[in-house]
Amino acid sequence: MTKFVYVTGGVVSSLGKGIAAASMAALLESRGLKVTLLKLDPYINVDPGTMSPFQHGEVFVTEDGAETDLDLGHYERFVSAKMRRFNNFTTGQIYDSVIRKERRGEYLGRTVQVIPHITNEIQAFVERGAGVGTPEAADVAIVEIGGTVGDIESLPFLEAVRQMSLKLGRGNYCFAHLTLVPFIASAGELKTKPTQHTVQKLREIGIQADLLLCRADRRIPDDERSKISMFSNVQLDSVISVWDADSIYKIPRMLHDQNVDALLCDILRLDTKPADLRMWDRLVDALEHPQREIRVAMVGKYVDLTESYKSLTEALVHAGIHTQSKVRIEYIDSEQIERNGADALASLNRFDAILVPGGFGRRGVEGKIAAIRHARENGIPYLGICLGMQLAVIEFARHVCGLHEANSTEFDQATVNPVVALITEWVDHDGRIERRDAGSDLGGTMRLGAQRCPVEAGSIAASIYGTSVCERHRHRYEVNNHYVPRLVQAGLKISARTPTEGLTEIAELPQSGANAHPWFVGVQFHPEFTSTPRDGHPLFKAYIEAAIAHSQARATREAA
Repeated sequence: MTKFVYVTGGVVSSLGKGIAAASMAALLESRGLKVTLLKLDPYINVDPGTMSPFQHGEVFVTEDGAETDLDLGHYERFVSAKMRRFNNFTTGQIYDSVIRKERRGEYLGRTVQVIPHITNEIQAFVERGAGVGTPEAADVAIVEIGGTVGDIESLPFLEAVRQMSLKLGRGNYCFAHLTLVPFIASAGELKTKPTQHTVQKLREIGIQADLLLCRADRRIPDDERSKISMFSNVQLDSVISVWDADSIYKIPRMLHDQNVDALLCDILRLDTKPADLRMWDRLVDALEHPQREIRVAMVGKYVDLTESYKSLTEALVHAGIHTQSKVRIEYIDSEQIERNGADALASLNRFDAILVPGGFGRRGVEGKIAAIRHARENGIPYLGICLGMQLAVIEFARHVCGLHEANSTEFDQATVNPVVALITEWVDHDGRIERRDAGSDLGGTMRLGAQRCPVEAGSIAASIYGTSVCERHRHRYEVNNHYVPRLVQAGLKISARTPTEGLTEIAELPQSGANAHPWFVGVQFHPEFTSTPRDGHPLFKAYIEAAIAHSQARATREAA
């Protein structure tokens, strides 16, 4: 029988429910249990796919092609289980499912209401995500409920899991509540009142917290924990101090040292082997004792909200762990490069590598192209991801192939050389490039999820991936096949293509001969989604190794 841990939040958002849930899952998995995680988002959007990064942060893509909350990325980084589309659902999906059932007459003419129809649907979605009743059922499913207790929009979710806990019975569920204990500088003390109020609010809707995870910028003293225990009706040993850490990978050990995994096993009546955290200890040790520092310039346009690049920054951290390097990322606003020109480009010379991530829209594109040209002409290791690969192709077409007006139809519908375009816009007809409207909504034209394709022998990609690559995608526009022969003739190497349409998956510059470059790779997919701290990712490890070589070569030149 699958047991459930419901993770709720109080006082304010962005306290780290996702990291707390993932860390508890890591502890339970280290005890030999099969664990999965779910994220319940209370917004009415069907998924975050069409939401602005400034609204939502990163959109994480699962192996089966779902656009989901970024917390699913944390889940995959902390546990071995792969997240699927059923591991994340929204209020929008719940209401859509209920309304479709009502239209089909499945409710037999009854009045459709929040209780029981919406709450029943939520429970059904939770059970489906946990694999209840299937051979893939988890031993423990950790269910993170988005938002904070007291929000109107999250009340149906809280009511649903309250009802679900009654059905499960004691020993089969646990409520873990994450809350804030702020330090008031003017008073010089921690304040427990916000936590008292949020636990009271939780009790008002019929939920008693079994475990309190108290977030603060410092360790919470025992007398404050005792006060929280008394006012929240939670045992003292279940009031856990979760202080700010300089790495999220220290949280499993922090929770274990306060017996969180033992408490969970006791509440859930689980008999397991002791936790084995040696892997996490090795990771933290590698983080804290690097042999060198590598500086990476990430040239993007969402630099004011680094959560937009969460999986990417974590993938670079993972690569640093596995190359004994501290990867210091500096976010460069591509619009500043457009404004400041040569001075901004010259400042890129102090970096060991340049990276252009994915993105949508034309804002800041010319600044990214200028940074890519600088990396190509100055031998600085370059990695382009999704849009970063497309822009590298456009830059090469303009400045090497002589197609000076080369562009993507995403940025210029009237471009005479649509080197990058929607497939529907590059249909060849009697030798001409013919454009036509895709005619679909924004949520329905993407290439999403994992796809496998062969890799050309003798390429940089082959040294990284071997004979084939299988990575996750999230994009609409493709490199136009009609221009590929000219690009290849000029020296661009297309080292991986999709097996059916022949679409460009990996483009690189040769490491010898004409247009040679030490390390220049662009990928159409998002490799950051499959990077974990346990193993790192071969592409990012190769990228950081190239940055190390560039740094050492520069140091040798400067010494001479």
